[in-house]
Amino acid sequence: MPRPMKRRRVCSLPDNVSFGPLGMFDDQEEIRMTVDEYETIRLIDLEGFTQEAASEQMNVGRTTVQAIYADARRKLADSLVNGKLLTIDGGKYQLCDYSEDFCGPACRRHGGQGHGRGQGHG
Repeated sequence: MPRPMKRRRVCSLPDNVSFGPLGMFDDQEEIRMTVDEYETIRLIDLEGFTQEAASEQMNVGRTTVQAIYADARRKLADSLVNGKLLTIDGGKYQLCDYSEDFCGPACRRHGGQGHGRGQGHG
């Protein structure tokens, strides 16, 4: 029997949840990215975290972050290359509770909005 899925720690929900080409049609194919996939993109690509540091921030194992990140990058590439609508929604996550002990220095709710600061390197 597999272990129950752990809730991934996420600092905040994205400000925008839908992205896509201008002049969208109603029948446009949609790609759904989960909030925890979005968080791995934010931590690794924007904040400069290593996968190991991102796993600590999200309170999951490094291999879990690696898998989440790979799925997120594939979805992002599919949306950009093929002009598909990307929507961020759902997933198994727990939002920051404003406690520094809970989510750490890269939390956007604690003023850690210095995007690209390179937190987590080393």
